[in-house]
Amino acid sequence: MKNKKKLLSKKVLNEGFKYLEKDPVKNFPKLVKWASKIPMQERTKRQFDKIVEYWDDEDGPWHKFIYNLLTELDPNVRKTLLMNLTIHAGIEGAKVLDESRAKYDCNVPWAILMDPTSACNLKCKGCWAAEYEKTDSLNYETLDDIINQGKALGTYSYIYSGGEPLIRKDDIIKLAKAHNDCVFLAFTNGTLIDDEFAHKVQQVGNLTFAISIEGFEEETDMRRGAGTYKKVIAAMDILKKHGIAFGFSTCYHSKNEDVISSEKYIDYMIEKGCVFGWFFTYIPLGKDAVVDLIATAEQRKHMYEKVREYRNTKPIFTMDFWNDGSYVNGCIAAGRRYLHINANGDVEPCAFIHYSSANIHDVSLIEALQQPLFKEYKKNQPFNDNMLRPCPLLDNPNYLKKMVLDSKAKSTQPKDRENVVDLTNKTQKISKEWEVVSTKLCQSEQRKSVN
Repeated sequence: MKNKKKLLSKKVLNEGFKYLEKDPVKNFPKLVKWASKIPMQERTKRQFDKIVEYWDDEDGPWHKFIYNLLTELDPNVRKTLLMNLTIHAGIEGAKVLDESRAKYDCNVPWAILMDPTSACNLKCKGCWAAEYEKTDSLNYETLDDIINQGKALGTYSYIYSGGEPLIRKDDIIKLAKAHNDCVFLAFTNGTLIDDEFAHKVQQVGNLTFAISIEGFEEETDMRRGAGTYKKVIAAMDILKKHGIAFGFSTCYHSKNEDVISSEKYIDYMIEKGCVFGWFFTYIPLGKDAVVDLIATAEQRKHMYEKVREYRNTKPIFTMDFWNDGSYVNGCIAAGRRYLHINANGDVEPCAFIHYSSANIHDVSLIEALQQPLFKEYKKNQPFNDNMLRPCPLLDNPNYLKKMVLDSKAKSTQPKDRENVVDLTNKTQKISKEWEVVSTKLCQSEQRKSVN
């Protein structure tokens, strides 16, 4: 019965997409109304209602955002992404996820982050991936098996990081073809993107990119090496030319926060064709990490303000991995919404938490989700009543220390095996400073919601 409903939903939307392609801008509202009639969970229905609200506000930034997607994306890319996000990762996937969470009594993620390889063609200052061996990799069969296991649980969104995932271009395209019902996002330094590869991406339609950039040329080349910025901009031009959905991924730290929070930077990213922007803050992983690069509490506050400002005024979807805890009820790691599998197969709570007691080569995905460390996360999430303090490392380091020690999880960093006491000692000071600043911000948020 479930398969019949899923097939019916796909059939309805397929007909809708044929209609959409005749005149995307004119017919988009009708497609959304058709899709909203498909049986779905209440939270998914609210998302459809929000899309209609955004589209009806013709002077608003979200109307322009949707308009850009309808007019600038390649038709196959547009259709494939909308279908997979709406049906598989959305309406149908959400139901199966809830069923899996109830059945197995553990977190089951909406998205899985995987490292196809730990190898990289760059050596960036302060990179969390630099703590892994450069010879590790997940072969095609393992990646394919993880995706198959995930889909059975309701997970249809897969993210690649590394290392540099595009070192494995052929396998990434092959996986996108094999799992054409999924949505894939690759975090990439962009230097390996060329026209030939972009054409293949255009054909599969379900692969998107978050291109790492640290600001303008000075800031980017400072961390990523001379000449990298120009290659990144060239990659954006290629993707835009081929109508492929992409955005930027920027790590903010004490040396670049003023630049990457500027309107000039955001406007330039929009001009280059970015449809979304991920902001991450610098995390001091590894014994040789540069602690001075950690953004100050005031800089983080400034990012909180600017990301929200741009989200309400610019035709681009901006997200802050740390400051947007209010929207997702705190930390999303350890399978609550996502998890990380490194190139050695270690199943970690998060890309920034290098501890685990499960390896995907030895256990199934559901067994990895039931490992002691993940159970500790589930038991303690959210880690703070203040949703602007979501992270157990940066904002609540005593939680991470206790969870790792209680679960007896081991370090997955082969280079230095950094113990959790040393790691959390590095964030104690900034967590206390952020507590003071974020408490005032949280109180301000609460007053606005009441009014």
